[in-house]
Amino acid sequence: MIPKIRIREIKKLDLEEGYLIDGFPSVGFSNAIATESMIHTSQFELEGVIDSESFPPISIIKDGKPNFPTRIFVNEKLKVGIFLSYLTLDQSLHRITAKTMLSWAKKHKIKLIVSCVAIKSPNEDEEMLGIGSTESARTKVKETGLKVLEHGTVPGIPGVLLNEGSISNQDVIVIIVHTDGEGPDFKSSAKLCMAMSKLIPEASCDIPSLQKEAEKAEIMIKEAEEESKYLKDSMYR
Repeated sequence: MIPKIRIREIKKLDLEEGYLIDGFPSVGFSNAIATESMIHTSQFELEGVIDSESFPPISIIKDGKPNFPTRIFVNEKLKVGIFLSYLTLDQSLHRITAKTMLSWAKKHKIKLIVSCVAIKSPNEDEEMLGIGSTESARTKVKETGLKVLEHGTVPGIPGVLLNEGSISNQDVIVIIVHTDGEGPDFKSSAKLCMAMSKLIPEASCDIPSLQKEAEKAEIMIKEAEEESKYLKDSMYR
């Protein structure tokens, strides 16, 4: 049975010709932390939630308030939407999650989807790379100053976004960042946030506060992972 993912929006949104950022965590949580920082820096508002019977049933408590673990934040002035998640999804959900993201982007006439893959590496200072789903996306990668990935593999949600974007003519850019995969990924998150802000005009990152956000976000993601682990084991057996 194909899992279903539901998106519930709080209000009608105007994101035409705007941007969508994939904030689902991967290795090291760099993209989740970078997007969390961008949300706090650039005045994003909660505008929707993402839920599924296939997601572990869990509530994230922040400042005494319950939150869905996967939410949509929007800055309509910048025309940027962010899918932010504290869930590290089972790989059986990667394809449907990416397709849901693409469908939402099409509905809102998004021009560019930005995602990330973190690669474990002993040298975090290795150069970041980028790959685009279309010629226009690949041109934008070069204009941003990222080196283009010529050969390699992109797994998970970012890989599906690239493949589907290439045949639907949806611009998708995946940034490849190196991380040691241990501790709060402040360094790789800061680099990733800066790269995202180059791709998305006027979006910004508060680097001094990013370390604090990295520590808080990683704690929340790890808690969600730990609390839902036994649920996942039974759900995906």
